[in-house]
Amino acid sequence: MNRGSKTRIKSRYEVHNSNTKWRFHNKAIPKISSKLTDSISKLKSHQIDRLFLGVIICLLMFGLVMVVSVSSESARFLNNDPYYFAKRQAIWAVISIIAMIFVSKIDYRKIQDKSLWILGMSVLFLVGVLIVGKTVNGGKRWIDLGFISFQPSEFAKLALIIFLANSLSKNRDKLGDFKTGLLPHLAVVGVIASLIILEPHFSATFLILITCMAMICVAGAKIKHLLLLATPIIAGGVCLIAMSPYRVQRVLSFLDPFKDKLGDGYQVIQSLYAIGSGGLFGLGLGKSRQKFLYIPEPHNDFIFSILCEELGWIGAIFMISLFIILIWWGISIAMRAPDRFSCLFIFGMMTLIAVETIINISVVTSSMPVTGMPLPFFSYGGTSLLFLMIGMGIILNISRYTTRSGN
Repeated sequence: MNRGSKTRIKSRYEVHNSNTKWRFHNKAIPKISSKLTDSISKLKSHQIDRLFLGVIICLLMFGLVMVVSVSSESARFLNNDPYYFAKRQAIWAVISIIAMIFVSKIDYRKIQDKSLWILGMSVLFLVGVLIVGKTVNGGKRWIDLGFISFQPSEFAKLALIIFLANSLSKNRDKLGDFKTGLLPHLAVVGVIASLIILEPHFSATFLILITCMAMICVAGAKIKHLLLLATPIIAGGVCLIAMSPYRVQRVLSFLDPFKDKLGDGYQVIQSLYAIGSGGLFGLGLGKSRQKFLYIPEPHNDFIFSILCEELGWIGAIFMISLFIILIWWGISIAMRAPDRFSCLFIFGMMTLIAVETIINISVVTSSMPVTGMPLPFFSYGGTSLLFLMIGMGIILNISRYTTRSGN
């Protein structure tokens, strides 16, 4: 074979080899790119919902700032330390954030599997508080553990939502039948509500009943069954009010708070003064006048009125907007949830927050009778904040498995 032939063969071999390599890369690159894209999307799908987390942190920090501002004079008067309540709330906030992060890393299906055990623990605590609970303002609502006080009704709210979400999701086909589908769930709700009424804690009972009825309705129960139940529930509520003189007086003072300015109408009147004096832009953070013991314990249920006084309607609208975004985006996560349990659980938690917020704002604006309903994320109280943040942690875990995570 001459030299020219060898050169031509080598040239053809190189061209052939080059084409083979090109065809290999032409097929391999899209496959590698596709696998890389799938891997990235899988990583993204296991990230928590950042918008939801951001709103939670905003509400928590906003609430903590307001507790610092609002509670200073009460803390100075009661404990000789202007930051007494603020420091305790800050500690609970840190604990609650840690608990939320921890729960957000636990597969929510493991919590679902333990729903009956969680409910059983809440029942034991509710029974325990009636036996060994600390009496405050005529009610046994707290278990004193020495270093902290624990409120079992707050745990019961979360436990009942978890249990109902699990049970309703598994018994969807039976809900149309009153005896086998609806009645067992109502019995569980009735037991929890009865134990809380015995404390007594009327506002918590009312909140639990509304939340559970909403969950049962969304799960697929017949509207006519729920309407039939509404009559005895309303009648029972009226009887509870009528049997308690202080509740009757609250209703009467709601109708005309200025009739008893220094008695039952005092707190609402001072709340209205605070809201009215705030105007559009408020007096400034920390410059409230009503917090100087005009409103008793302003860092609790009436914190919204001081917020309006210091930050005005602008601050109030900003706070309400944060709650609207939280609830709206929470429902959005529920609509993209991977199963019925997670959908019902999120709906239950969002209903709980919405009802608490609406009732609290209605009370401080004299739109309904006074009742002890805290403002979520804002009112002073470690137990309520802890279990609320645990609930948020479960929702964040669910958001890892949504069809399209909002990151």
